[in-house]
Amino acid sequence: MTLVWGIIASFLYLEIFIVLLLVLPLRSPQQWHRFFKSRFLAMLSRQAQTYFYLLLAVLVLFLLEAIREMRKYSSNDHTHTETHLNVEMQHSMRLFRAQRNFYISGFAIFLSLVIRRLVSLISGQAMLLAQAEASMKQAQSATTAARTLMNQQKEGDKGDSKAKTSGEGPNVDELKKKITDLESELTKERKDKEAMKSQSESLNREYDRLTEEYSKLQKKITISNPDKSD
Repeated sequence: MTLVWGIIASFLYLEIFIVLLLVLPLRSPQQWHRFFKSRFLAMLSRQAQTYFYLLLAVLVLFLLEAIREMRKYSSNDHTHTETHLNVEMQHSMRLFRAQRNFYISGFAIFLSLVIRRLVSLISGQAMLLAQAEASMKQAQSATTAARTLMNQQKEGDKGDSKAKTSGEGPNVDELKKKITDLESELTKERKDKEAMKSQSESLNREYDRLTEEYSKLQKKITISNPDKSD
């Protein structure tokens, strides 16, 4: 393997390692997103698209070179019996190398596209998780604010009821005062009634006494003057 294809093979192995790191659940999407947004990668990301397309172009060139080599060594005619065995082995070796280079460059291009897609998917998932977390925090803050408002409203209702109760205090005192006045008036009326009752009883007794005296006097008059009873 020449130096160039050794570098491409090493790049392929590095890509396989990166894909395993991104696929295996070793780190959360948020951590990967923070790593992708780090200062070092942020400096590289300014020209990352240019480097990516340049790398793809180089790998495509080597892929085309490997395809050319495969077609070159596979189209040779080995049907002549006079061909030396060493020549056939060299052609087979070169064909094997061309096929190997074809697979190396092809898988390197494929994994480059896979890594780019994985990075975009992980970043998108991290952003979605961050938005979901922010929405959850916003919902929790809204719930807390609603509970606070409900508690304040309940406390306000309690304060209003206490204020009403304290405001009714003087009215109760006035009612008590009125009841006391009415009771005193009722007591006075009862006393007046008892006085009038006793007075009426005395008048009744006096009337009975006068009636009795009148009847006695009339009897005396009748006895003394029977003709002049009228």
